Amino acid sequence: MRPLSLISASAILAVGLALAGWLSGQGLVQSRLGHRTVTVKGFSERVVTSDIGFMPVRFMASGPDLESARGRLDTAETAVFDFFKSAGFKSDDYDVQNIRVEDRITSYNSQNLPSESRFVLTEDVILRANDVRRLESAGRRIGDLVRAGVVLTSDQYNSGPSFLFTKLNELKPEMLTEATKRARESAEQFARESDSQVGAIFTANQGLFTIGPALEIPGERWEKQVEKKVRVVTTITYFLTQ
Repeated sequence: MRPLSLISASAILAVGLALAGWLSGQGLVQSRLGHRTVTVKGFSERVVTSDIGFMPVRFMASGPDLESARGRLDTAETAVFDFFKSAGFKSDDYDVQNIRVEDRITSYNSQNLPSESRFVLTEDVILRANDVRRLESAGRRIGDLVRAGVVLTSDQYNSGPSFLFTKLNELKPEMLTEATKRARESAEQFARESDSQVGAIFTANQGLFTIGPALEIPGERWEKQVEKKVRVVTTITYFLTQ
């Protein structure tokens, strides 16, 4: 091949490669422009009232023998049941969970043990109710049991009633709709500022529903509050178009 022909062929090849590179670059730019996205979050919150509550009561009695300790425990049990009844609850609302018997003479320091408290009996009773306001009121009056002679234990078992909200599934559709609407509103605001329009959803993550206290109180466990706050945060990515 003559030198001139070689130069022409090389020039054509170079132009072809340059054109192919330009077209490839344009295709990448167009692809990127066609897939512009924005990721936004939307949330929904509800303050709800618990629909079920529990109040455990643990009390104890002691005596020099098992029979006398059992008699004192029965007296305390009657006082606890009378307390529940006076608060407006029925016998079906509470039941005995456990009774433990301890013979302290078998302990390692039984030498200094007063004989009148050899046997210690502990009983657990739990009250369940859907009337959470009534249960809350009863929890405030737990001191009446002490005045009635019931010896309550000092552990977490007697820390008062706890409340639960169990109807989350009834709220999910409405809350997800609201969270999605707010996410789209955020996307539309971004689109206006960038001279774009919001397109279809590219990806969506509904997030987790959380249940916590309606009011944040330092040191207080959220299950102790009757009012709860239900919250969900959705993360949605939208296409943006010109």
